[in-house]
Amino acid sequence: MSKTTQQWQRRLESSNKPAYLLLADLIADDIRTGRLIARDKLPTLRDLAADLHLNYTTVARGYAEARKRGLIDSRSGTGTFIRGGSPSLPLRGGGGAEMTMNLPPEPQDAALLERMSESAGRVMTEAGMYELLRYQDFGGTARDREAGMQWIRPRVPDCRLDQILVCPGIHSVLTALFSQLARPGELICVEALTYPGVKAIATQLGIQLHALPLDEEGPMGESFEHACKTLRPKALYCNPTLNNPTTATMSRARREALADIALRYAIPIIEDDAYAMLPRQVPPAIATLAPELTYYITGFSKTLGAGLRSAYVRSPGARQSQRLAGAMRATTVMSSPITNALTTLWVEDGTADAMLQAIRAESTVRQALASRHLGAHGIAAQSEGFHLWLPLSSAWSPVEFASYLRTQNVGVVASAAFSTDGTPPEAVRICLGGPMSREACDHALRLIADTLAHPLHPHATVM
Repeated sequence: MSKTTQQWQRRLESSNKPAYLLLADLIADDIRTGRLIARDKLPTLRDLAADLHLNYTTVARGYAEARKRGLIDSRSGTGTFIRGGSPSLPLRGGGGAEMTMNLPPEPQDAALLERMSESAGRVMTEAGMYELLRYQDFGGTARDREAGMQWIRPRVPDCRLDQILVCPGIHSVLTALFSQLARPGELICVEALTYPGVKAIATQLGIQLHALPLDEEGPMGESFEHACKTLRPKALYCNPTLNNPTTATMSRARREALADIALRYAIPIIEDDAYAMLPRQVPPAIATLAPELTYYITGFSKTLGAGLRSAYVRSPGARQSQRLAGAMRATTVMSSPITNALTTLWVEDGTADAMLQAIRAESTVRQALASRHLGAHGIAAQSEGFHLWLPLSSAWSPVEFASYLRTQNVGVVASAAFSTDGTPPEAVRICLGGPMSREACDHALRLIADTLAHPLHPHATVM
């Protein structure tokens, strides 16, 4: 008899509670205290009945109750295993091991947090309060747009004030551009794996998405050119740096090839560079290769925090910028002057750059944890980014894997959410950021690795 079953026997002998219910309670207690952890194998029904001096049916009812509570899984020929031992990691509502939303990590740097709080207070005290509460022209003040140029210029050096708009988040820019460039029923080329928000926007607007297959360098140029010849797309949308979800960065040669094709067929390019500020070394922006066709978009949701709904878009020219401002004014009226004032100050005084550096550093630490736990499984990752792409073996489908992990209080996203060609790969995206602590991130990665190393039958694990 093991030490665990000896403790269970003593508890059973001293309790008046029905034995089958108490057995489930004992399993739950041992999971909570760490005496039992995920994938621990429990005794067979017959062996446990003998150890605890219970009849076979009582133990079977106890295991059935434990399964009902989501504590264990049983599989014929393999045995009974602990399903999970991390109820202390709540999902989105509690900010635990929620690895679905692609959020930057939150560096616990007291000096940086104090700096951000101080400057936020300064905005509210130094600016005219009523001025911030009034309607303003769409696109931000001249000072706001100057800050936008300062932020964008490391990626797109050649930009003018009349090309810059300050907007309420990248998603709103994409919605306006899709509606402006394509009518219902018309087509926009996208990567075969892309930002799910683009799929939602296209569905809402009745726009068709044409998937471009991917190789190790990015969307394949031959496929784009064939689409230009035969389908007459209204635009090309791409996420060239730290692609969401695959983490891939499009090569310079592929950027040049796509820009050349777009120029030859006069196809506008929507360059969603939400993650471009994270890596220190990246190829030139497509906007520098085809400036007369490219709408270059970046913002702060992936470099500071998703709640900072502020984005910058550099249009091909002043006329296109004015047209985009009109389209966005019709749907969003304006970006918040209070948010604009805060982001402008953070860009001007270096707070935004300091936060970016802190997020890079924290991302590097978390990617090292991911490499330690999941490196043997062929993950795709970038050391200064905060998400990774995990291929799966045939033991799991992506949906089953994600569903099982959710029962363990770990959230990941199955590949189908990103697929635009109807054939999603066997993979999931995992975010390492958000409010989750470094310790919780490490715990969740360990659990994911353990799940990969000891897969149960998927259909037996999804509740």
